[in-house]
Amino acid sequence: MSGSTENNATTDQAASGSSGLPGRLPRPAVGRLSLYFRELHRLADQGVSHVNSKELGALVDVSPAVVRRDLSSLGTIGRRGVGYAIDTLIDQIGLVLGSDVQWQVVLVGVGSLGNALLRYRGFERLGFRLTAAFDLDPSKIGNQVGGVSVWDAATMVGKLAELSPDLAILAVPAEQATAVASDLVASGVNGILNFAPTTLRLPRKVAVVNVDLASELQRLAFSVQNQ
Repeated sequence: MSGSTENNATTDQAASGSSGLPGRLPRPAVGRLSLYFRELHRLADQGVSHVNSKELGALVDVSPAVVRRDLSSLGTIGRRGVGYAIDTLIDQIGLVLGSDVQWQVVLVGVGSLGNALLRYRGFERLGFRLTAAFDLDPSKIGNQVGGVSVWDAATMVGKLAELSPDLAILAVPAEQATAVASDLVASGVNGILNFAPTTLRLPRKVAVVNVDLASELQRLAFSVQNQ
């Protein structure tokens, strides 16, 4: 899921491990790696074992040269006539993006969008485990959505102390977003994916990605109008 991003922390940083993978990558490259990762999983599910730069580039609408540059930054070189081993690419990209780590995630706001996010099955395979959801609506509290329990938002701070999540997804109205985000940060959450139509201003140590769906539709409409 793509959107407008603003990062207080350097989310274009990637953890460097003993494999010698890069510690920093440009933000656009990180975005492309995430797209490659998604398509590589799809190819693997179809039983495909190798892919070349032209094929992978066509799947995410970038040139083969860009694919080769991105993958060479991981220390990965394709073999002429064979391409890249998909399982190796999945492992390497997953290591850079942190998908080899099990990230604990909570969601705040179980409206239509939050409900859909809880039911999305793509998070788990990428290393994101939704452990709890919070809402103020009594009709939702105590239920499970997509296997995730919905808790009373009034008890959120205490529950966060118990769960110690790494990340949070914010799907609340704009007027509630800042207060909820502040509670999340005070509870030790290090990154927030914000779907509220407002820009969060939080300590620089906290990574924030703002996804404004209406703004993205405006960008799309502008692109269509100016084709």
